[in-house]
Amino acid sequence: MSEDSPLDTGLRRPRLQEQYRRLAEARRLRPVTAIVARYTEIEGGTLGAMVSVQLFTTVIPLMIMGFSYMRGFADNASPGTLIIRELGLVHPASDHVRSAFGDSAALRSSWTFVGVAGFLVWGIPMGIMIAGLFAKAWRRDQFPLTGRLWRGVLWFALYLVMIGVRDRIAFGGDHHAGMRVVRFLLSLIPVWVFWSVTPALLVRDGGRGRQYLMLAGLAGVVIDGVVLPLGSRWLFPPVLAGWEELGPIGVAMALLTWCGAVGTGWVVTACVGAVLWERNAPSKTVVESQTEDDADGRARP
Repeated sequence: MSEDSPLDTGLRRPRLQEQYRRLAEARRLRPVTAIVARYTEIEGGTLGAMVSVQLFTTVIPLMIMGFSYMRGFADNASPGTLIIRELGLVHPASDHVRSAFGDSAALRSSWTFVGVAGFLVWGIPMGIMIAGLFAKAWRRDQFPLTGRLWRGVLWFALYLVMIGVRDRIAFGGDHHAGMRVVRFLLSLIPVWVFWSVTPALLVRDGGRGRQYLMLAGLAGVVIDGVVLPLGSRWLFPPVLAGWEELGPIGVAMALLTWCGAVGTGWVVTACVGAVLWERNAPSKTVVESQTEDDADGRARP
């Protein structure tokens, strides 16, 4: 590797000083103000809408098909039970959702390599989109397309594993109220691990300051593990009731609204995690990790 020329060093020094100054100013902001500014900077509303569509067309079908497979495509098992359980629905909303989804036996013909792969393939652009989202939130240059591709696919696979493990822990059997609370708290562990690993996987130089990534992962625990599940149980039933007269279309619209909340939550998770990491990691680590363009337009790692 060639050494930097005195001219390059002289040009880089003012830029480094400017980055240190910007970091110091950002740390003086209130956390909420910094998070809102980062969300606005990356156009979080637009990204949240794009993620919600990917969730609706990819994750929801895979969750339904996986549930049906685990129940043996039984005639007396409705995929709607998954939504009912996830959102804590009760009668009459639960009956409405169950009737809209029908029974699991109808999905048996879709459980083929081609049928499942058709939905898994859509997970590829979703993973690439999430990689770009985190790169923007963490103020890093994106990986080349091939890097985003395999990292996005791996992230999507880890996400499917995470939700499977989380649901198995949280809903694995009937228990009294106290044990359900314990199982819910234990189910947050895979959520914490997943969102702590996400920046290291999707962000360039995301593995720096590893001890602070666990702190950034707490954003995923609070938002994706607590706020979204509990908030959905509070907001989703009245939304569903408002569209009940539309039948299955009303259920689909309510689910799309829920996906919108989850997509926005993921964008906020990326912003909160980035801000927490920047405020707690050493300044030298933060500045060196955040890439910038050289004067000739090339990305500097």
